Amino acid sequence: MYVGKFGAQGRFRKAMEKIAYFDCPTGIAGNMCLGAILAAGMPLDNLLDQLKRLGLEDEYEFTVTQVRRQEQAATAVTISLNSDAVHGHRHLPEIENLIRQAHLPTRVVDWSLAIFRELAAAEAAVHGIPAEQVHFHEVGATDALIDVVGTCLGLDWLGVDRVVCSPLPVGGGTVRAAHGRLPVPAPAVLELLRRAQAPIYSNGIDKELVTPTGAAIATTLSDAFGPPPTMTLNQVGLGAGSHDLPIPNILRLWIGTGAQPWTTDHGAHKSAHSHDQPTAPQPTAPQPTAPQPTAPQPTAHSHAEHQQSAPEHGHQQTIPGYCEAIVELQTQLDDLTPQAIGYLYDGLFKAGALDVFTQAIGMKKNRPGILLTVICAEADATACQSLLFSETTTLGIRSHGQQRQTLYRSWQSITTDYGPVQVKAGLATPNGPVVNLQPEYETCAQLARQHSIGWKQVQWAAIAAAQSIYQDEYRAAEWDHSPTHLTR
Repeated sequence: MYVGKFGAQGRFRKAMEKIAYFDCPTGIAGNMCLGAILAAGMPLDNLLDQLKRLGLEDEYEFTVTQVRRQEQAATAVTISLNSDAVHGHRHLPEIENLIRQAHLPTRVVDWSLAIFRELAAAEAAVHGIPAEQVHFHEVGATDALIDVVGTCLGLDWLGVDRVVCSPLPVGGGTVRAAHGRLPVPAPAVLELLRRAQAPIYSNGIDKELVTPTGAAIATTLSDAFGPPPTMTLNQVGLGAGSHDLPIPNILRLWIGTGAQPWTTDHGAHKSAHSHDQPTAPQPTAPQPTAPQPTAPQPTAHSHAEHQQSAPEHGHQQTIPGYCEAIVELQTQLDDLTPQAIGYLYDGLFKAGALDVFTQAIGMKKNRPGILLTVICAEADATACQSLLFSETTTLGIRSHGQQRQTLYRSWQSITTDYGPVQVKAGLATPNGPVVNLQPEYETCAQLARQHSIGWKQVQWAAIAAAQSIYQDEYRAAEWDHSPTHLTR
C-alpha cells in the first residue's frame, strides 16, 4: 500500500489524477481561495449549504461579486462578520469540535483539522506557548473558519487528488493585527513558510500578500512548491484579492489531469510529512513528474517515449529536471553609457528577469557596441521589454520563445567548522538525486574573511558537509514530495 503525504491510497494508483495548482503572483488569502474555487465551477448554493453545517450562519454574511483587477475579471468573496455575533478568540480544541461535529465529508474534515493544527503550531512557536493554549484571534474567528472549511469543500467537490503551489511573494510594510501593528510577513506567516520550507521571493509590492489563513492552506495542503506540473488543463478559476495592486491581484486556480507513468508504488514504507502534528488522509501525493509548460509541446511526447523505452534494473530513466517555456529578448546598443547598463540590470531582475548578460560586438559605422540579452518567463516578457525601451536608447527588441531544461532547486543551511553556509542543491527530480551542489558565495567570502583563510577552503568544507548530509538522507529515503522539504 502506498502511503503519501495525504494518506494511504492503495498499492495500485489510478491512471489519471486531478491536480490543483495555486498560481499566486500576488500571494494567497482565504477569500481569494474561495473566489477561485467558485470561479472554477463549484455551485455557490452547494458551498453555502455545506457551510451551514458548522452552525455559524448567524455570525457572518457571505457575499460574492464579479470584479475587475487591472482589467481582468475575477470572483471576489467577502465574509462580513455580524457585529452582534460572538466570534473570535477561539482555541484549537473549540475549532476542532466545530469541524468534527459538522458532518462534513471525511476529506474536508481531515484537511481542515490539519490546516488549523498547522496554524496553532505556528502561533505557538511565535508566542512560546503550547498549541492548545493559543488564542487564535483573527485566524480563529468565524471568517477564517469559513475560508478554510470552504476551500477544503471546494477542493473536495472538484475531486482534487494533488495540490501544487507556486513560490509565494512575501510582500512588505506593516499590517494591523490583534497584537498591534506587525511587520509583513506577519510572524505566524513567516513561521508557516519556514516550517514548510516554501520558496519565497519579493515582487516589490509592500502590502500584506500572504495572510496567515492563506499561508496555512498553501503550506498544509500543497504537495510541492514550484512550476506547474505536467497536466492537461481543464478549468481555471480566478479569485480576486481585496485591493488594487500594480499587477492584477488575482489568485489563479488551475485544475487539470495528469497521467501516471506507472501503476505500482515501490515506496510503501515512506511516511507523510507531518510537521508537529500527524496529518490525516488528504489528496494523493504521487511521485512527482517533471513539470512542463501547460500548453502542449512537441517535446512532451518524446519525453514520454523516453520514459517507456529505457527501463534499467526496474527503474525508469528520465531527463533530469523539468522543461519550461522562456523568452529571450535581445537588442544591440552602441550609444548608451555603461552606467545605464548597471542600473538596468537591477531593474530587469526586479521585473522578473531570470538572467541578463552582455556581449561585446562590432556594429555599423565601425562602432563598438554591446549585445544585451534578457532571459525571462513568458509572463514577465512585457515588463522587461517596457524597461528596455524606457531605460536604454534602443529602437527595437527581438523576441524568441525557447524551452529550457532546469533542475529542481533547494536551499539548505549546512554546518561547517567555520560556521553555517547556505548551499543550493540542484535535483534531478523533487525527490533527488542531487546533481549539483553550490555554496552561496557571499556567506563563504564572509567566513573566509572572519577566519583569515582562503575562500575556496570554506567552499570545499561546505560542499563536503553537504555531500555527506544529502547522501545520508537519500539513503534513508524518508523524503517529502516537495523539493523544498529537504531539512533534517
